Amino acid sequence: MATRILLEGRPGSGKTTAIRRLAALLRAGEAVGFTTEEIREGGARVGFALETLAGRRGVLAHVGLPGPPRVGRYGVDLGVMERLAVPSLVWAPTAASGPAKGLVLVDELGRMELAYPPFQEAVRELFAGEVDVVATVHAQPGPFTDELKHRTDVELLQVSRANRDALPEWLAARLERW
Repeated sequence: MATRILLEGRPGSGKTTAIRRLAALLRAGEAVGFTTEEIREGGARVGFALETLAGRRGVLAHVGLPGPPRVGRYGVDLGVMERLAVPSLVWAPTAASGPAKGLVLVDELGRMELAYPPFQEAVRELFAGEVDVVATVHAQPGPFTDELKHRTDVELLQVSRANRDALPEWLAARLERW
């Protein structure tokens, strides 16, 4: 049975830090997916970038983007979800990856990402498949993420500043992959 882990925490708790460190622990070809990071100008957050584990990058949301959709003060570029995020969720084993079972890392299942319905469908397919999944989610309630959090096959782990540094190594061991 596939492993499904959701890393839940408040903004700034270290969810992205933990999933990026987990990705760094992996050998090339062991995982697919994406991470996000803040875009800052003059010390102020003005947007978010999305980067696939394969190194493709795009601006997901920015105060200067018109949208729609808009999430808070940010316009969201759904084209980035279409071109980068959704394709990055497809596990295709390679000779370097060894066995057919793979790992998909998703940072994150948030309002900006979930504004693109095909992304929601891709995530549903991931959770229905045989691939291992580690994804980050906000602690705040939401229909889509609450549905995932309440699945019996999902392990929900709380991320905090206290545990985010040890979590990647623990996850690597837990997944029994390396």
